[in-house]
Amino acid sequence: MPFPLPAFMAVSSANPWTYVVFGLIGFAFGFTLEMSGFGDSRKLAAQFYFKELTVLKVMFTAIVTAMVLLFGAVALGLLDFNLVWVNPTYLWSGILGGLIMGVGFIIGGFCPTTSLASASTGKIDGMLFMLGGFVGAFLFGETESLFDHWYNTAGYFGRVTLDQVFGLPIGVVVLLIVVMALFMFWGAEQLERIVGKRDMSREPKIRFAGAGLLAAAALAIVFIGSPSLEEKYARVQIERAVEGEPIKFAPDELLAKRMVHIHPGELLQVRADDRLRVLVIDVRPENEYNLFHIKGALNLPLAQIAGFIPALLERQAANTVYVLVGNNEAAATEAWKMLVANSVPNAYILEGGLNHWITVFGEEEDGIAPVPAALEDALRFTFQAALGDRYACADPSPLAGWELEYEPKIQLQLKRDKSGGGCG
Repeated sequence: MPFPLPAFMAVSSANPWTYVVFGLIGFAFGFTLEMSGFGDSRKLAAQFYFKELTVLKVMFTAIVTAMVLLFGAVALGLLDFNLVWVNPTYLWSGILGGLIMGVGFIIGGFCPTTSLASASTGKIDGMLFMLGGFVGAFLFGETESLFDHWYNTAGYFGRVTLDQVFGLPIGVVVLLIVVMALFMFWGAEQLERIVGKRDMSREPKIRFAGAGLLAAAALAIVFIGSPSLEEKYARVQIERAVEGEPIKFAPDELLAKRMVHIHPGELLQVRADDRLRVLVIDVRPENEYNLFHIKGALNLPLAQIAGFIPALLERQAANTVYVLVGNNEAAATEAWKMLVANSVPNAYILEGGLNHWITVFGEEEDGIAPVPAALEDALRFTFQAALGDRYACADPSPLAGWELEYEPKIQLQLKRDKSGGGCG
């Protein structure tokens, strides 16, 4: 079964119900903010004096609830986490920005989102805080070039999640965060009772049932676990236009019909197309890559592909096409399956691998000679020296008048839009 949530949540005229869902979520979000007192700067500031920690409890309840529902959907196969945008980690600029925002929160009594909630209800302090935020964003945009290098490189770690940092299964991380949040809720209530002199016996008892439900759901995620690579691959459906009609295929169907195997001539053509960004990924061992490779190809041996997928998901442009290259097709096909299982779009395999590429563009080149190969996925040429991409056929000119006949296979799939999150 394919992942159903991304298809439903894709905003398009063909699925107008998504607008209704998002509208209801937005209404509920705003209603909850106002009902919880997030539009009142006095109530927001009170948390810094440990007198009333409603803001802390509401925010962390929202965070852990969303986390449990998200990874519950992942565990049940309803959602592919690779399709969820995760903000890249910029450690030092993040720390500095957090300090600036924290000081502003204490002095002004708002964060960006709560100032919008306050301004929407006619509160003047919320309006002025929101105006200050717009002015600050404008000034940042005008001066960002002065510190652009530091801002974009200092402490950059890319797409990083806690399970990667600590080397723990996602379910265990979810459970630990839920336990931490419940402990914080308990501690917050003790502070409110001691510092704020609040009578906690009047708090609704249903909060204990909610805490138990969150803990039980987190435990269930631990026991269910995350889908394996094979399970994710089995759920994938890839859309292709056939005679003008969009049809969804299972990945193995595309392989069997050779709908993702592109001729060397098509690769040469799309590399020269300014409308596309083509990334050739050479999945062979480094010694074979150094011997000969297509100019500009990135060497990612098959064993390293999995570790590089988060970077592909984070940095891919909408017009990026990935072409996997081996000596023949065996290793490239395995790499293609890994990319497809992890929701990397626009992935293709070079038909016949480098053996076919050299046959088309460099079989008669000096220094290259054909030889029989015992292994199926072995290079069937010898080279006088390990020149890498300095052979002429490593970078053939698309203007050389090659007379090649092939059926174009590449159909660009638009990737998901980036979306932000958090209090801002």
